[in-house]
Amino acid sequence: MPRQFDVVIERDSQGYYVASVPQFPGCHTQGRSLDEVTERIREAIELCLEVEGAPQQDLEFIGIQRVTVAA
Repeated sequence: MPRQFDVVIERDSQGYYVASVPQFPGCHTQGRSLDEVTERIREAIELCLEVEGAPQQDLEFIGIQRVTVAA
């Protein structure tokens, strides 16, 4: 049965796209394009499911906030 996972995608200073899955700590990958990183994160999720099984926490994605702090 197909399952859906939320994926956070960011771009680093070198232009690579970095994807991570909050439901699986340590499940992340990178790619040069959005298509590449999407395919790679799909593979990473499949591997996490094989190794770890279903995630312990069923998190619901709410949104992303940008917070500014004095540094």
